[in-house]
Amino acid sequence: MVEASEIGPVLRVLADPTRRAVFEQIVEAGELTVGALTERNDVSQPAISQHVRALKEAGLLGERRDGRLIHYRCEPRGLAPLVDWLGYYGAFWRERFANLRSVLKEMDDDQPRQKSRARRK
Repeated sequence: MVEASEIGPVLRVLADPTRRAVFEQIVEAGELTVGALTERNDVSQPAISQHVRALKEAGLLGERRDGRLIHYRCEPRGLAPLVDWLGYYGAFWRERFANLRSVLKEMDDDQPRQKSRARRK
Protein backbone atom coordinates (compact mmCIF):
# COMPACT_ATOMS: atom_id res chain seq x y z
CA MET A 1 0.00 0.00 0.00
CA VAL A 2 1.35 3.40 -0.98
CA GLU A 3 1.29 6.00 1.77
CA ALA A 4 -0.57 9.26 1.15
CA SER A 5 2.65 11.16 1.89
CA GLU A 6 4.24 9.56 -1.18
CA ILE A 7 1.55 10.80 -3.56
CA GLY A 8 1.09 14.25 -2.01
CA PRO A 9 3.85 15.94 -4.02
CA VAL A 10 2.60 14.44 -7.29
CA LEU A 11 -1.00 15.46 -6.61
CA ARG A 12 0.03 18.97 -5.56
CA VAL A 13 2.13 19.56 -8.66
CA LEU A 14 -0.53 18.20 -11.02
CA ALA A 15 -3.31 20.18 -9.32
CA ASP A 16 -2.25 23.33 -11.18
CA PRO A 17 -3.99 23.38 -14.61
CA THR A 18 -1.11 25.11 -16.42
CA ARG A 19 1.43 22.71 -14.95
CA ARG A 20 -0.78 19.77 -15.87
CA ALA A 21 -1.04 21.11 -19.45
CA VAL A 22 2.76 21.48 -19.63
CA PHE A 23 3.18 17.91 -18.38
CA GLU A 24 0.64 16.58 -20.91
CA GLN A 25 2.36 18.44 -23.76
CA ILE A 26 5.73 16.94 -22.83
CA VAL A 27 4.19 13.46 -22.59
CA GLU A 28 2.55 13.81 -26.02
CA ALA A 29 5.65 15.27 -27.71
CA GLY A 30 8.18 12.98 -26.06
CA GLU A 31 10.58 15.84 -25.34
CA LEU A 32 10.24 19.63 -25.29
CA THR A 33 12.38 22.59 -24.36
CA VAL A 34 11.21 25.52 -22.23
CA GLY A 35 11.25 27.63 -25.42
CA ALA A 36 8.93 25.21 -27.21
CA LEU A 37 6.62 25.10 -24.19
CA THR A 38 6.54 28.91 -24.05
CA GLU A 39 5.49 29.04 -27.72
CA ARG A 40 2.69 26.53 -27.11
CA ASN A 41 1.23 28.27 -24.05
CA ASP A 42 0.00 31.74 -23.25
CA VAL A 43 2.48 31.93 -20.37
CA SER A 44 5.80 33.74 -19.95
CA GLN A 45 9.11 31.90 -20.19
CA PRO A 46 9.92 32.44 -16.48
CA ALA A 47 6.52 31.00 -15.52
CA ILE A 48 7.05 27.97 -17.77
CA SER A 49 10.49 27.49 -16.20
CA GLN A 50 8.91 27.49 -12.73
CA HIS A 51 6.30 24.94 -13.80
CA VAL A 52 8.99 22.72 -15.32
CA ARG A 53 11.09 23.01 -12.15
CA ALA A 54 8.12 21.98 -9.99
CA LEU A 55 7.40 18.99 -12.24
CA LYS A 56 11.07 18.00 -12.14
CA GLU A 57 11.25 18.30 -8.33
CA ALA A 58 8.18 16.05 -8.04
CA GLY A 59 10.04 13.43 -10.08
CA LEU A 60 7.75 13.71 -13.10
CA LEU A 61 10.32 15.09 -15.56
CA GLY A 62 13.83 14.21 -16.59
CA GLU A 63 16.15 16.17 -18.84
CA ARG A 64 18.60 15.73 -21.68
CA ARG A 65 21.15 18.43 -22.43
CA ASP A 66 21.97 19.28 -26.04
CA GLY A 67 24.45 22.14 -26.02
CA ARG A 68 22.68 25.09 -24.45
CA LEU A 69 19.24 23.51 -24.78
CA ILE A 70 17.63 21.29 -22.19
CA HIS A 71 15.03 18.85 -23.47
CA TYR A 72 12.51 17.72 -20.86
CA ARG A 73 10.83 14.32 -20.95
CA CYS A 74 8.35 12.44 -18.79
CA GLU A 75 9.73 10.17 -16.07
CA PRO A 76 7.18 7.37 -15.70
CA ARG A 77 8.71 6.35 -12.35
CA GLY A 78 7.47 9.66 -10.96
CA LEU A 79 3.88 8.58 -11.50
CA ALA A 80 4.41 5.10 -10.02
CA PRO A 81 3.27 5.96 -6.46
CA LEU A 82 0.08 7.55 -7.80
CA VAL A 83 -0.61 4.61 -10.12
CA ASP A 84 -0.08 2.16 -7.22
CA TRP A 85 -2.34 4.20 -4.93
CA LEU A 86 -5.09 4.38 -7.56
CA GLY A 87 -4.72 0.65 -8.23
CA TYR A 88 -5.16 -0.17 -4.55
CA TYR A 89 -8.23 1.98 -4.12
CA GLY A 90 -9.62 0.93 -7.49
CA ALA A 91 -9.55 -2.70 -6.34
CA PHE A 92 -11.03 -1.67 -2.97
CA TRP A 93 -14.00 0.10 -4.58
CA ARG A 94 -14.55 -2.61 -7.21
CA GLU A 95 -14.84 -5.15 -4.37
CA ARG A 96 -17.20 -2.89 -2.41
CA PHE A 97 -19.47 -2.35 -5.42
CA ALA A 98 -19.49 -6.07 -6.18
CA ASN A 99 -20.55 -6.75 -2.58
CA LEU A 100 -23.23 -4.07 -2.80
CA ARG A 101 -24.58 -5.61 -6.02
CA SER A 102 -24.79 -9.00 -4.28
CA VAL A 103 -26.63 -7.56 -1.27
CA LEU A 104 -29.08 -5.66 -3.47
CA LYS A 105 -29.73 -8.77 -5.56
CA GLU A 106 -30.39 -10.82 -2.41
CA MET A 107 -32.75 -8.14 -1.13
CA ASP A 108 -34.54 -8.08 -4.46
CA ASP A 109 -34.82 -11.89 -4.48
CA ASP A 110 -36.24 -11.88 -0.93
CA GLN A 111 -39.00 -9.37 -1.78
CA PRO A 112 -42.36 -11.05 -2.38
CA ARG A 113 -43.45 -10.59 -5.92
CA GLN A 114 -46.70 -8.66 -6.26
CA LYS A 115 -48.75 -9.81 -9.14
CA SER A 116 -50.84 -7.25 -10.85
CA ARG A 117 -54.47 -8.23 -10.88
CA ALA A 118 -56.74 -7.05 -13.59
CA ARG A 119 -60.02 -5.85 -12.21
CA ARG A 120 -63.13 -7.25 -13.75
CA LYS A 121 -66.17 -5.06 -14.16
